[in-house]
Amino acid sequence: MAILNIRIIGDPVLRTVADPVTEFGPDLAKLVADMAETMEDVDGAGLAAPQVGVSQRVFTYRIGGVEGHIINPVLENSEDHQPDQMEGCLSIPGLGFPVRRYRATRVTGVDLHGHPVAVDAEGMLARCFQHETDHLDGILFTDRLEGEDRKTALRSIRNANYDSITERTTAKRARTVGSSFGVASLGPAGLGAGSFGPGSKGAAE
Repeated sequence: MAILNIRIIGDPVLRTVADPVTEFGPDLAKLVADMAETMEDVDGAGLAAPQVGVSQRVFTYRIGGVEGHIINPVLENSEDHQPDQMEGCLSIPGLGFPVRRYRATRVTGVDLHGHPVAVDAEGMLARCFQHETDHLDGILFTDRLEGEDRKTALRSIRNANYDSITERTTAKRARTVGSSFGVASLGPAGLGAGSFGPGSKGAAE
């Protein structure tokens, strides 16, 4: 296994709709294992394959003692919403805003062996599934913001000081990237408490 670099906003892969997984084998198993290790390295709640430069429909998750991976996920969301919670993103370091998400979701897909998987989730786990599936569709959490929050987020990203934040994040992450087997980095790295929220293991990053 290896700790992978995490792509930063501005990388085209983050805005590309990921391809369905059609081949199951050692390469896919290694990707899932590397993503899980990378997620653990940053104490993350979830991580989508495009965030490590792989445009395939895969994400890993780890919240409240529930962990796993979903390949080719499909969401069935409730009609009602949960209270807004702060979210952020490893690919957009340093920013966090409240995001509206559906209260509950059922995710179906397959595991790395191609076996069917179904998970019913509410609260933070449901938020994680929605956030990570957004990544697979080229959507970032900032796209979900409205009004002043959206203006503030976009203004912050355009700010010259934001470049220095991403540079510091990249440098910090680079100290552990590829540490398992010297794997070459896949792109610029991001650092945060989780793939979708600060202090995530239960809060949105």
